[in-house]
Amino acid sequence: MFDDLPPDLERLHTLRVWHAMWLARIDAKIAVVRQRQTETAQGQARRPPLPEWTVELGIGAGRPPVQVHAGDCYAAGKRRRPVDRDEARRLLADGLRACTHCRPDTRLNVIDLSDGPTPDPRATPPEGRSRCTPLPHHRSRTPTRRP
Repeated sequence: MFDDLPPDLERLHTLRVWHAMWLARIDAKIAVVRQRQTETAQGQARRPPLPEWTVELGIGAGRPPVQVHAGDCYAAGKRRRPVDRDEARRLLADGLRACTHCRPDTRLNVIDLSDGPTPDPRATPPEGRSRCTPLPHHRSRTPTRRP
């Protein structure tokens, strides 16, 4: 039947004990892994949901807000507090910076409230105007070195 098993009873009993020990070890490991998976699933179910929006707070007295983030943003620092949608929109409208990674201003449909587009310094000046106008009190273009 099985040609690779030992022919005598003593070695067959030894082999059976050895396999029984291995099965006990495997069963114990299976129980530990099942327990770990159950605890992980329970922990995931009990974990509070991520906030929809967060505000990163600064350092110092009063901890002023620094930046607005989406709740799932990886770039948000450890000093943060959850805020609701209305407060996040209000903070962005008041001029608080929006995170450049998660773009909460785009998600909240908050438009840029600055005084207009920032001029590009590399843009060519309109015709008839020079890029630089020298000041009348400048005599030399070489900078003076101060001690």
